[in-house]
Amino acid sequence: MATIYDVAKRTGLSASTVARALTGNGYCSQAAKATILAAAEELGYVPHQAAKTLKNNITKKIMLCIPDIMNPYYFAMIHGATQTLERFGYNIILGYTMHSPKKELEVLDSLKGRYVDGLIFGSFDYTPKLLRAIEATDLPTVITSFYENGENQDFYDCVYMDQPRAAWTATEYCLKNGHTRIAFLGGDAKEQNTKERFAGYKKALGEAGIPIDKALTINADFTREGAYHAFHNFIQQGRECTAVVACNDLMGIGCMNACQELGLDIPGDISIVSLDNTDYSLCTNPAMTSVDMMQGQVGEEAANFVMSRILDKRTYQKNMAFSPVLVERHSVRKLK
Repeated sequence: MATIYDVAKRTGLSASTVARALTGNGYCSQAAKATILAAAEELGYVPHQAAKTLKNNITKKIMLCIPDIMNPYYFAMIHGATQTLERFGYNIILGYTMHSPKKELEVLDSLKGRYVDGLIFGSFDYTPKLLRAIEATDLPTVITSFYENGENQDFYDCVYMDQPRAAWTATEYCLKNGHTRIAFLGGDAKEQNTKERFAGYKKALGEAGIPIDKALTINADFTREGAYHAFHNFIQQGRECTAVVACNDLMGIGCMNACQELGLDIPGDISIVSLDNTDYSLCTNPAMTSVDMMQGQVGEEAANFVMSRILDKRTYQKNMAFSPVLVERHSVRKLK
């Protein structure tokens, strides 16, 4: 990685002049500053924030990146990670990637400045390109899903919920209550998160001898609004189901909102099971049956894993998977 001394050598200016130009502190002529900035960009200079403040390059900060800051799924994860890191004397910096692959890469590129000591990274869709960008940060990293990239995986750990099992649990509960026309309300069908949950839904139906009906697959965007519109359209198009497996609590609430507007009773007409078991599932009428995804424990162990890489200098991969637990409430009716 280029340093201010490399920039000084390239421009023929002193290191102190280069430092003033790059930090904006102290006088530097406009002409010299323009020359320095051009050389810094050409050399790929990235300010080393930790080195500016601590001689040992320890920032005592971990970045936790999440794709959706409005999704209550992440609240318990942030809480669990924060509490654990505080025991090590570390703080969290929260990164918000807006469910955008472009933004994910931008955030990861910024981390080359090493203003944090480690990374906990959440995404709806891990890809080879995203993993290469994570590796390029050269930071101790934990991702909050399982992803097998087929190459060297020792540079990151996986701490995650068994997503297929979670969707299987929700679907199997509907089946146990006599439902056979069960709709799947998920996110983008191309993304890992939706693929894994759909696999669990499909497995449960297959075990019950029920073929997949594409007409019962509804794709939205993991938001309440998106689920509301998607399920509203589903009903208005004349499609029918007796139960819905919603891929998060927000989508379950959106489905409820659509049912209420259309005059459908829950659970009399439509039964709903969601995933996540956030506090939001307690605030619906009726209270929503939901699958606990252990977000708090995922946050805690992700923090423990990243700290073991930092403190113990561990260089091999470790993975931890959590199993889901169904929390039964009042949004599912038992069919006769």
